[in-house]
Amino acid sequence: MEYIYAAMILHTTEQDINEENVTKILEAAGADVNESRVKALIAALEDVDIEEAMETTAMAAAPAAAAPADTVATPADSGADEEEEEENEEEAAAAATAGLGALFG
Repeated sequence: MEYIYAAMILHTTEQDINEENVTKILEAAGADVNESRVKALIAALEDVDIEEAMETTAMAAAPAAAAPADTVATPADSGADEEEEEENEEEAAAAATAGLGALFG
């Protein structure tokens, strides 16, 4: 996961996403760098529009963050509401993770 984060940091700071820069970030973070994983990441990102993929992932996670503010749970139904909310959060997290997976091949 740290390899993906390194690429996202480089993208956000408008730096070239290349083997040298990814390696520098990983080393600065104290990670053990595997050169073949760095090369695989760079190859996987070759044809990816990172900005578009990040926006798509952010949109998939946004519905989970928007909870109705005017809903008041009563003691009788609060357990069911909490369970449903947890399921929605899990689904949103799964969708966001799937989006990141698609982002990086």
